[in-house]
Parts: sequence; C-alpha cells; structure tokens
Amino acid sequence: MDNKENIALDYRYELPVVEGNLKKSDIDDLIAAPLEKKANKNFYISLALSGTALLIGVVCIAITLFNGIGVWGNNQPVGWAFDIVNFVFWVGIGHAGTLISAILFLFRQRWRTGIARFAEAMTIFAVMCAALFPVLHTGRPWLAGYLFPYPNQNGLWINFNSPLVWDVFAVSTYFTVSLVFWYIGLIPDFASLRDRTLSKTKKIIYSILSLGWRHSHRQWQHYEKAYMLLAGFATPLVLSVHTIVSFDFAVSVLPGWHTTIFPPYFVAGAIFSGFAMVVTVLLFVRKIFHLEQIITLNHLEKMNKVILATGMMVGYAYAMEFFMAWYSGVPTEQFVFINRAFGPYAWAYWIMISCNVLFPQLFWFKKIRRSTTAMLVIVILVNVGMWFERFVIIVTSLHRDFLPSSWGMYSPTLIDFGILLGSFGLFFTLVILFTKSMPAVSMSEVKAVTEGAQPQHHGVSDHE
Repeated sequence: MDNKENIALDYRYELPVVEGNLKKSDIDDLIAAPLEKKANKNFYISLALSGTALLIGVVCIAITLFNGIGVWGNNQPVGWAFDIVNFVFWVGIGHAGTLISAILFLFRQRWRTGIARFAEAMTIFAVMCAALFPVLHTGRPWLAGYLFPYPNQNGLWINFNSPLVWDVFAVSTYFTVSLVFWYIGLIPDFASLRDRTLSKTKKIIYSILSLGWRHSHRQWQHYEKAYMLLAGFATPLVLSVHTIVSFDFAVSVLPGWHTTIFPPYFVAGAIFSGFAMVVTVLLFVRKIFHLEQIITLNHLEKMNKVILATGMMVGYAYAMEFFMAWYSGVPTEQFVFINRAFGPYAWAYWIMISCNVLFPQLFWFKKIRRSTTAMLVIVILVNVGMWFERFVIIVTSLHRDFLPSSWGMYSPTLIDFGILLGSFGLFFTLVILFTKSMPAVSMSEVKAVTEGAQPQHHGVSDHE
C-alpha cells in the first residue's frame, strides 16, 4: 500500500470533524449566516466595548506622541518595560495561526479545518498589535522608515548587527506570508459568497476578491499546489520569528538574558499563549454564531492537549533557567534568579508559575478538557501568565543588574495601562469586524472533510 492510500485510509476512518448530519449546503448556510443576517444587539455591544478600549488606547498614544515617552513609567535602569513586554506578548499570540494552518496542514490533521481560518486572521491582527509598540518605543515613530534598508538622501543605513533590526525583517516577513496564506485560503469562499449573494454591491466586491474563481478542476490543482508551497514556506517562520525576538535578549551580556535556552523557550511559550488566545476567542465565536457543529468540543480538546504539552515545555524551561544559573557558578546570574523568585517582584513571578505551569495541569482530566467553562478560565489564566512571563524576564532582569548603585524599581503609569488596553481593543475590534465581514471558518475545507467527501481533496488527489 503506497503513501497516498495510507493517507486516504487515515482520512476515511478518522473521527468526523463535523457533528450532525450536515449537508454541504447546510455548511455553507451555517458559515455564511453571520455575513448575510443583520447584526444583532450582541454584535453592537461587543463592538462598542472593544471600540471604547481602542479609543482609550488612541488617546494615550496621542498623549505619548505629544509629550514623549516620558509619560510612561520607563526609567533607568528599566529602559524596556510595558512597550517591549507587550510587543513580545502579541508576537507570541500571533504564532498559533500559522502553526494551526501550515504545520497541521502539512501533517494532514483534519481537525484544523474548523479553526484554521480564524487562527490565521488572529495571527494578522496580533502582529499588527505587536508592531505598534516598537515604533512607539523609539520615541520618534515618524522616523520608523529608517528601520528598513533602502537608499536615502542622508546616506544612512541600518545597523545589520542589531537583533532589533532582525525583528523588523522577521516580523514583516511573517506578516506578509501570513497575509498571503490567509487570503489564498479565502479565494474559494469568496467565490461561494459571490454565487450566493443577491446584493449587487456584495457581488461586485466578492467577484473582485475571488479573482475569477470558478471552482474548476484546473483551478483546484493550482490552488492546492500554491497552498502547499505557502504552508511549507510559512512553517519555518513559526520557529524563526520568535527565535529572532528572543535574540533581542539572548545576545546581550545582562544576567538573566544571556542564555542559549531562550530561542526554544520563547517558541514554546509563543505557541502556548497563541493556542490559549485562539481557544479563548473561539469559545465565544462558536456560541454567538451557533457554530458548535463545526467548531466542536473535539477541536477544542485537541487544542487543550497542545496547550498542556507546550505548558510542560515552558515549565521545564523555567526549571532549566534556575539549574543553569546554579551550574554556571556566576554570582550575578544566580542573584538574578533568586531575585525573581523572592525579590520585590516575586508576586509577578509566582503569578507566572501558577498560571503557566500549575493551572494547565488540570487539562490532564478529560472532563476539564471538554468543559467550556473550565477551559475558558484556564486559557485566560494562561494568557495572564504569559504576559507576566514577559514582564518578569524584562523588568526583573533590568531593575537589579551588576551595580547595586544603579538599582531601581519600575512602576507603570496610567498611560502604559491605557496603551495596553488599547492594543486589546484593536485586536478584538478587528476580530469582531472579521467575523461579520468574512467567513470565520473555511467552507471549502470543512466540506472536503465531511462524511462522503473525497478523501484526497487536500493533498491525496491523483494530480499530485
């Protein structure tokens, strides 16, 4: 039996990924319902709440631009604070989308179909939120163009030796590939919406976005090849982007940062927090738009298993940090980790340990993995813990370094909290608008894995 037959058998005998006896037309109706029906009261309430948070963030950013970053709590020695904490946090959130879509697609995981589209969109929105903070952190956001290597009249070139510049390349490449990957997956659905709609305006818009898609066999051949190539290209980016972000810290000589464990540790933490955010939002989306038959408990349970696995990796990394500090025999390195656990910011450290290591262990129990209430509480705590992880890494390493004479304490201001709130407002506003304007679940992919569909639709077809 050759490889294609093995994959076909795996597809045929795997548990169904759609609950109920849904026909293909029922799937289209269910996914397209939020786009075709008028927005209800819940939509406007949620949009008002996220829009208010976004407005608060815009006001705080305007205050920052007018007065300078002196309105933040940054000081000496804590020059990196909320801004870089939030940057690393949001980049981490953006990792789950490409992992779910690209890597699980390459591994022929059928359960990705119900959640991949939404995760891809969240990747784009999270990277947009992340990009906001380094630009503001420079203090002169109108000069952000100098971060890119292009010929200019001043003859100034970027410092290619700086990992901060590597961030620009990594994040911009990741955003571009994720955007193209997301849009390519939307093309067949735009064509389906074009054929369904009775509105002339919508038909024109969907016709433009679908790029002349006619569901022909030749188009599907080209589509599957392009999707496969993009998935293969996007997969290394999951590892490279947060690895490069970790170099911002690891290439320094500061105790607590100068360690080789940071690249894999940051990648595991990014996938950990990214999956937690996807579960958080999907729990609301499936309930509000009645997608329980497509975004099933089986999908959520599998994601909770990934959260459990990556949470154990993160816990292992925490332990290894302490071990390597002890094994190094360097007093300053040892002091930093003792200070993290028992110093003035010990409360942040133990919040991090509780939320990232202890609470995810509850997912060992199947009843908790399949309880929407329990998983909602746990995944929210995971995101809280991952934000505090970045806070602990940055602030506790900076506020007490080599010289006791330069030690200091960091306290965020209301402007710091306002910009953080605004980033969440931007993220959830984009999520809400996305669910109302585009199919949050891929129609074509879900129909391809329903009972009775051809098992070779995604990669097992004869033309490959």
